[in-house]
Amino acid sequence: MTTQTASKLYKQAVSALIVIHTPDLQVLLMERTDFNEAWQSVTGSREGDESLEQTARREVFEETGIDACMYSLRNWQQSHDFEIFEIWRHRYAPGTTHNTEHVFSLEVPIALEVTLAEGEHRRFKWVSWSQAAEMVFSPSNADAIRSLPERCAH
Repeated sequence: MTTQTASKLYKQAVSALIVIHTPDLQVLLMERTDFNEAWQSVTGSREGDESLEQTARREVFEETGIDACMYSLRNWQQSHDFEIFEIWRHRYAPGTTHNTEHVFSLEVPIALEVTLAEGEHRRFKWVSWSQAAEMVFSPSNADAIRSLPERCAH
């Protein structure tokens, strides 16, 4: 199997996490369909040779219907390595156990209605940043949400 063929079969172990929020720090969370009560921000793997910003914009649109080009997308220049949950490792090349996640935020003017990606998320809600940090299942997602007040104060 060529490297190009493998890249089409498997997800890249490089992803973007995008915390979508309002100016008063209401945060958009979505519940996964494949992991009951698992709430999260927008996240997804890079495809091909797209930039991390392109990945972030694409994932926001695919998962919410929001056009990130219309709002302020900020690359935090921050990344985390984490172990991929066993239930999702089959999506990656054999032997891949860790992913590098790059953090972004997207400020929208109000809590927008979103169009969820069918089969990926079952429902969404806007909650305060402190509540969102407690609800998400991913520690890196919770850390990003907890740092929103400081990040947005600048």
